[in-house]
Amino acid sequence: MCHHCVMESVKNRMLSRRSFFKAGAASAATVAAAATGFSAGPAEAGGHGAKTAIGEIIDMTHKLSPEFPTFFGEPGISMTQKFEFKENGFNLFDLSINEHTATHIDAPLHFSADGKSVDEIEPGELVVPLAVINIKEKAAGDADAQVTPDDLKAWIAKNGPLPEKCCVAMNSGWSSKTGDEAKYTGRDAEKKLHFPGFHIEATKMLLEESSAVAMAVDTLSLDHGPSGDFATHYAWLPAGRYGIENLANLDAVPESGATIIVGAPTHVGGSGGPARIFVAI
Repeated sequence: MCHHCVMESVKNRMLSRRSFFKAGAASAATVAAAATGFSAGPAEAGGHGAKTAIGEIIDMTHKLSPEFPTFFGEPGISMTQKFEFKENGFNLFDLSINEHTATHIDAPLHFSADGKSVDEIEPGELVVPLAVINIKEKAAGDADAQVTPDDLKAWIAKNGPLPEKCCVAMNSGWSSKTGDEAKYTGRDAEKKLHFPGFHIEATKMLLEESSAVAMAVDTLSLDHGPSGDFATHYAWLPAGRYGIENLANLDAVPESGATIIVGAPTHVGGSGGPARIFVAI
């Protein structure tokens, strides 16, 4: 067969396969839309979110950079460029990352000897209803404020029972302080930290009276800054639940009725890791 004929044959086969995969993708989208009751539609960018056929999607993630404040005061990520586009025709970086930096997940393994690692968290626990507990008012006057059982009861009185297998998130207003490490960490002269978190009694209430699978905070830790015993971590994570720390944009989502979508990392045996997180309204 001549060279021209070979090229034409290859091109025709590639075009045929492309048409096949396009048709398959369209069929899959149609099936998914039918299953969810929504029709396909383009996303429209806007602020921290995007309008889609299923409503608004809000990005709840802080960018991961060496400048983001960390619990231990050291940069949470470093990047070394191994290949450069100018010399190699492509860019590639080696990353060194602390699992628990910027917006990230605490897997059960983080505070237990044999809990689930981050790659073992069930997908069904990563797309769940969101309940936002707003403690901004008391946190504004007390950096060591905590979510208490009374805060949970107030939310329930206003919104009804916590949804099944939900994520309960604390909105303390701390997300706005990430550009100032001193304010975000509250690190004092004795190197003790000061920021809001979940009180152990509220944590126990969630464990005993709800099926919540996750708790989230807009601060560095599930426990408030001056905690010396990490009581909430030691109660919540060994129970098979997971945590989210350094969540962003909680002011942009409602107290109830939204769905959180957690893009968990999947490195085998990990105790957690940076995550891309969204909320669908």
